[in-house]
Amino acid sequence: MGSLTTLGILLLILMIIVGGKQGIAAFLSMLINFGILFFSIVLMAFHLPPIAVTLVASVILLSITIFWSSASDNASATAFQASVLILIVLILLIIPIEYWARVGGFGLEDSEELEGLSLYVGISFTKLVISTAILSSLGAIAEAAIAIASGLDEIVTQHPKIKSSQLFFDGLVIGKQIIGTAVNTLFFGFFGSSMGLFIWFYGLHYSLGDILNDKVFAAELIAIIISLIGVVLTIPGTTLMMSRRLKRKQEKEKAKSD
Repeated sequence: MGSLTTLGILLLILMIIVGGKQGIAAFLSMLINFGILFFSIVLMAFHLPPIAVTLVASVILLSITIFWSSASDNASATAFQASVLILIVLILLIIPIEYWARVGGFGLEDSEELEGLSLYVGISFTKLVISTAILSSLGAIAEAAIAIASGLDEIVTQHPKIKSSQLFFDGLVIGKQIIGTAVNTLFFGFFGSSMGLFIWFYGLHYSLGDILNDKVFAAELIAIIISLIGVVLTIPGTTLMMSRRLKRKQEKEKAKSD
């Protein structure tokens, strides 16, 4: 039995013990998401438009991640709508930024490993890095959206007569509490996964300016910053949608009572 298989089985057992049926559902959603990502890569390899494939895959991934969570229907629907809206905003930001930064493809450090290999794969590396940035932001967006929506839905359940303005304020308070951990999680993941790259840079005696302008480092950092922007935008976006849903619901109930 390989190490990956052992870790996968251990993860499944722990998720069943801790989460029960919801743990099994989360594990299955992870496997399905992996299959969707792999299928997306295959479609891109067959020269389908990378950005178009990424957009379709992103919506499917968000729906699976959010609707397979333990949140209520109201919270899940709101979180999904907010996530798709924020995703559209990020795409409008990612495309010009990636073309402007010109970080697609490989860096100078990869020249020795790629020597003798053809880089003509028939796919735009800039479009691939755009797809990577979009997919990298999905998890952070979905996590923030479902956290805010679930918290506000619980407040509405406990206090059904709460004003929409007060609910919006409560959502911002909840957002301030989770934004710190979300930001640190993304940064810790970035520096942890790039530890070997930083040691490589040190061995090459790169200055701080060389590191910041390196294509490999810049591509990773841009993706992380875009994910952080997505988290920050998701908080007020989800809160606004929840407060408007509550306002419409209260107006309908008032109209029926009159």
